Amino acid sequence: MSQSYASPGAPLGERDHAIDLALFGALGDLAMRKLFPALYHLDREGLMPESTRIMGLARQEHDVASFRQQVGGALRKRLKSSELEDSSFERFLNRLDYRQLDFSTEEGFEAIREWREGSKQPMVVYLSVAARIYGDICHHLQASGSLDEDSRVVVEKPIGYDLTSSEQINDAIGAVFPESRVYRIDHYLGKETVQNLIALRFANPLFGTQWNQNHISHVEITVAEKVGIEGRWGYFDDAGQLRDMVQNHLLQLLCLIAMDPPSNLDADAIRDEKVKVLKALKPFKGEALGRDVVRGQYIAGTSDGQAVPGYLEEEGANTQSQTETFVAMKTEVSNWRWAGVPFYLRTGKRMPEKLSQIVIHFRQQPHYIFDPDQRDIASNKLIIRLQPEEGIALQVLTKDSGLDKGMRLRPGPLHLDFNSAFPKSRIPDAYERLLLEVMKGQQYLFVRRDEVEHAWRWCDQLIAGWQSRETPPRRYPAGSWGPVASIAMITQDGRSWYEDY
Repeated sequence: MSQSYASPGAPLGERDHAIDLALFGALGDLAMRKLFPALYHLDREGLMPESTRIMGLARQEHDVASFRQQVGGALRKRLKSSELEDSSFERFLNRLDYRQLDFSTEEGFEAIREWREGSKQPMVVYLSVAARIYGDICHHLQASGSLDEDSRVVVEKPIGYDLTSSEQINDAIGAVFPESRVYRIDHYLGKETVQNLIALRFANPLFGTQWNQNHISHVEITVAEKVGIEGRWGYFDDAGQLRDMVQNHLLQLLCLIAMDPPSNLDADAIRDEKVKVLKALKPFKGEALGRDVVRGQYIAGTSDGQAVPGYLEEEGANTQSQTETFVAMKTEVSNWRWAGVPFYLRTGKRMPEKLSQIVIHFRQQPHYIFDPDQRDIASNKLIIRLQPEEGIALQVLTKDSGLDKGMRLRPGPLHLDFNSAFPKSRIPDAYERLLLEVMKGQQYLFVRRDEVEHAWRWCDQLIAGWQSRETPPRRYPAGSWGPVASIAMITQDGRSWYEDY
């Protein structure tokens, strides 16, 4: 099952990466909002070989012309006018084909085989559909003779509801596609800042030698969403914030922060190290469930000065729901590198702002000689911002200027803002990078099956603990940073969340 891949730093021209892309769910929100704009940018930047073809597949009735018109409208809505060059726009739309298809039955899948007739290019199957039908589609593709030994499949999260369902879905995919041709997307891994995190850690001795329990006191990871449910009540109420965000996004970020240096940049070398972190995550048992984990659910409040409803007041809501819209926790990685270093994770909906960031808090100097009243600021912090603006800042301490300041300290950032540092370069969307790597056949930015399953094992024990305690989620007003208990959780350790400094 193992496969060798070109280094992620390898030149693009090392291999022919033209593909036939079969996009299931081509009229869905993800396709129109993210996938087609990303594919268009790859074409516009000259990164999509001329022979690459794209077939949209959906249940709705359309001919090719009306499908192209719908995709074109989505691109005009979401892209800047300066990005919509006539030649690029027409070239991209002319790549598109369309077939109406019922994904649940084998009937009609022969159209994909016919579309592929005579093509020598690998087929990439992108499943932008509900995970419960991943297996059916893979089976129908195989039965219709549409696949060959070079075909790849791309699947979106969430892959399952728990470990058991995840294993069932992965078994169904694995019955058709070997692991070396399965690409599980977590779009956070495609962000420019996440890529820079690998370079920051492993290319700079300044950080590489300090990245352990001797020099780092604690780590914060925050993924805050300003929005509420946005019409996804049915899905979200079954999942909750832990399954929707922690099981994938936050744990992937934690793995990249905590993993040991891989032997090289091959896909499996990186993913082997991430799996070691997931195996070392400390489970929550007994009193730790109440002390180190906070569940929350938003009530009515304000966002951007406008009144917004509570979770139980959203359209279609089950007013008795105990589903969490917020999770905060303190966990540990039980290994030599991180022994005794807490990782504080926090994610929620209806937060004051949209924010994804990692804050690395370095330990204070063992002997402090400055103003005792400033001792609480006397440490360095590395702030890694993923959204809304990507960038990296290192907070350092200098003497405050002025004759009357004495040796008063002043914190200030050494700042790398990608938009400012590269003003002439457009920061590519995460999906652009991920789709390009799929085209090139490189898996280093994608999640391996054992990563998914170890993450589910850890989350399942936490969910089982919640269910055994039958404790309802704590309420917090929309537009706040979550329940007061989440502040108390970190305050009891003599610390505070970064925005409170």
